[in-house]
Amino acid sequence: MSPEQVAALREHLGARLIETHISWVLVTGRHAYKLKKPLDLGFLDFSTAPLRRRCCDEEVRLNRRLAPEYYLGVVPVVDTWRGPRIGEEGRVIDWAVHMRAFPPEATLDRAAQISPAQIDAIADTVAAFHGRIARAPAASPYGTPEHLLQPVAENFRQIRALQPDAEAIELLASIEAWSLAQAQRLDEHFVARKRTGWVRECHGDLHLGNIAWVEGRPLIFDCIEFNPALRYIDVTSEIAFLTMDLASRGHPSLAWRFLNRWLEHTGDHAGLAALVFYQVYRAMVRAKVDYIRAAQGDAAAGADARAYLRLAADLARPRRPALILMHGVTGSGKTTLSQQVLETLGAVRLRSDVERKRLFGLSPLEDSRRIPGGIYTEEANRRTFEHIEQTARTLLAAGFTVVADATFLRRAHREPLQRAAESAGAPWLILSLQTDEATLRGRVAQRAAARSDASEATLAVLEHQLAQREPLTAEELAHAMVFDGAQPDTWPPMLAQVVARLGL
Repeated sequence: MSPEQVAALREHLGARLIETHISWVLVTGRHAYKLKKPLDLGFLDFSTAPLRRRCCDEEVRLNRRLAPEYYLGVVPVVDTWRGPRIGEEGRVIDWAVHMRAFPPEATLDRAAQISPAQIDAIADTVAAFHGRIARAPAASPYGTPEHLLQPVAENFRQIRALQPDAEAIELLASIEAWSLAQAQRLDEHFVARKRTGWVRECHGDLHLGNIAWVEGRPLIFDCIEFNPALRYIDVTSEIAFLTMDLASRGHPSLAWRFLNRWLEHTGDHAGLAALVFYQVYRAMVRAKVDYIRAAQGDAAAGADARAYLRLAADLARPRRPALILMHGVTGSGKTTLSQQVLETLGAVRLRSDVERKRLFGLSPLEDSRRIPGGIYTEEANRRTFEHIEQTARTLLAAGFTVVADATFLRRAHREPLQRAAESAGAPWLILSLQTDEATLRGRVAQRAAARSDASEATLAVLEHQLAQREPLTAEELAHAMVFDGAQPDTWPPMLAQVVARLGL
């Protein structure tokens, strides 16, 4: 359809028009109709009505995975003597995706604030989605190093074709060189990810503009339907888009919260080796989209594009890893403090309560009593702390700050992680929670009754820990900071000291 025909249909429907660089959306009452612009941009081809019909069908199929009640079907747009119409007799001139409407202002890119509870709900939804979607066929090219590098290279070529300014050209050169070097370094990683099934038929365009908060829950919509190569991707590339978008909009703490919540569900720490590579790629995707918008006459889009280029360059800078060991008995406040730490510093948390259950095939909130012999034996302890150590080594080598959240009451459990940090050239720090016993007992009893946390520690477990804990050594005390576990309001100013002591 032409812009003039869209304007006529809009007037007939009395609709509100929402326009993107590739589509028109007409919103009227409880319904919305999405029409694809007749474009061929290389990475998508909507140049003919049959191609647009095919993409409409795919859009409905794909989006029903996350929003089945909102994607109602595909409807024809017909030509009548009164102009274009939907739902009438006539010659079909185009096709539209028929949707249940929701308030456009409900998308989270327009939200004045995004709450931690909303981020948790989004992470839960995305993790469950990633767990059930189709894996890329082994014989397909999707996820191979050569194939995933194509859209990375295309971003630079397509942006240069839009004739950006001198600053952009200089940034493009440095970001492109970094991206190509990283792709070469990660070649074996990409092969392994495809082989182990982490390349899946994802959403493909997971940013805040495609997430709405409707009726008290996240509505994730507008999957990529026009190019399977852009949705058959590593799940790490998917979450890289949302974390990059959160950071670019001034919500870095929420980006780290989302990442860690998603990791607790998926356990996909191995994928983080390429997280920054994908975040840079996603920033370049947004820059390209904004340059296209600028070429279509959007006056503000050019400045937005340059901001994404600067973000990509900043993400590509080397980072210094660090290790933080939580220390304290159950109920002392370790997990609450570690949550503040990971959001403030930007870190990946390895929580023993979650990782222990993962080793036994349990989700974070599943009851472990169904496991024969239980999951709290000495052998289970050994496996858990070895897993945390090995994962921490991998993450430190990839440049991440790691928060190891366990009781760490035994020197034998603490020492391997300290040596892991030193072998990685990373500073390490112990955050020791000291909490009065009345508060400890009250928290443990309340948590056990609620059963809303991964920890299954009982009062009996607490009493055992109090009796068996080993004090920090002199060397460890030199690396330690003591927090009052009963006074969380005293923690924020101390977190600035944590940053300073680690040199982050």
